[in-house]
Amino acid sequence: MEATPGTRPRRGQELELEVSGLAHGGRGVARASGYVVFVAGALPGDRVRARLDRARRDYGEASVLELLAPSPERIADRCVHGGAPCPGAPWQGLPYERQLAVKQAHVDDALRRLGGLAGYELEPIEPALAEWRYRNKLEYTFGTTAGGELTCGFRPRGSWRGVVDVEDCLLASERNNAARNELRAWAREHGLPAYDPESGAGVLRNLVVREGRRTGQVQTRVVTTPAAIPRPPADLHTVVEGPGGGTAGPTGVLGEEHLEERIGPLRLRISHGSFFQTNTEMAERLFAIAADYAQLDGRQRVFDLYCGIGTIGLLLAPAAGEVWGLETVPEAVADAEHNARRNGLENARFVCADARLGVRPLLERAGPPDVVVVDPPRAGLSRKVVRRVIECGAERIVYVSCNPTTLAPNAAQLAEAGYRLRRVRPVDMFPQTPHVECVALLERAP
Repeated sequence: MEATPGTRPRRGQELELEVSGLAHGGRGVARASGYVVFVAGALPGDRVRARLDRARRDYGEASVLELLAPSPERIADRCVHGGAPCPGAPWQGLPYERQLAVKQAHVDDALRRLGGLAGYELEPIEPALAEWRYRNKLEYTFGTTAGGELTCGFRPRGSWRGVVDVEDCLLASERNNAARNELRAWAREHGLPAYDPESGAGVLRNLVVREGRRTGQVQTRVVTTPAAIPRPPADLHTVVEGPGGGTAGPTGVLGEEHLEERIGPLRLRISHGSFFQTNTEMAERLFAIAADYAQLDGRQRVFDLYCGIGTIGLLLAPAAGEVWGLETVPEAVADAEHNARRNGLENARFVCADARLGVRPLLERAGPPDVVVVDPPRAGLSRKVVRRVIECGAERIVYVSCNPTTLAPNAAQLAEAGYRLRRVRPVDMFPQTPHVECVALLERAP
């Protein structure tokens, strides 16, 4: 039913809505008698019957109950599990060129509306090299069917109950899918039950499958409750990990602890607890843009904050005077140091410290940088970390962002301190989703 004109819809009310656009985060935007409703699972041009799950003062949040009339531009879903669209591909009904246009617009909107920024060059979005089968890592959950059979797949979209079994996810490669299916078959053969969070019974919690796209190596990681389990298949290099972070099983770690990968000229070691971009091919494009923005000529000192396993810093090292990486995860720092030695890059050093506390000691130790590279998580930089970046006094800041809505206020704070946002390049790392990465160049005003 429609909301009565002049009244705000109530929580739980069913509404018939026309979706007009897409908001940051990917939900459809509709209006019910002027009241803004964000609709999960809806695309522009759709007419839907939806239930209002949350009713706030200025807007509501709804979920689709029925697609009454699809958008004229909607295309058929390709990745479907158990009769429902893959929860990891919420935009697969949107033609790819339209996805790119929306992401480009979202980056510009965030910078202008949330950051109050202007005068920058918004470069054309870098399209993905592959629209499907691009992920080098996927996480799955174990569950149980009503008939008691073990499943391994994804939670239904918008729900924490149940697990939709997966045979072939089109976001993953054939190798990734084969590894998951082999682990599930092994678990079924040995009668290993899924963990039930309500009763506390069961063994198998989650499965992570990581792949070296360039090396062909596949690593699986099974997270369990404390339990002794049979040895997993020998060809899967499996790490079995208990809930406290320690390993479980008859021999603890059953296979290789590190994944090998290549990015450009680098050969990298990745520990299973270290972060690595989940789209290897587009990570190369992202880092190439960052290198172009850095404008190195062999003399500069570079600070690489949130450096992870050192990928960006090590790619910049041949064109830099020296590179200093800062990372809070000890496992990743160990990987970065190993990767520097392995690739013969003697001018790259890495320090295990939080950026909030570690920048000042690094300035005292290394001296001020010419270029600062930051690649923070989705939450962006805290205001205090931005102040630490400003204290570095670098001529250029290269900001690699996975969330334009947090890049915008960070860039605004840097602008207040005398930096100017010059260039921004969106990069589509995650086709079929609303997520967009971008690289931004800020230069200190003369």
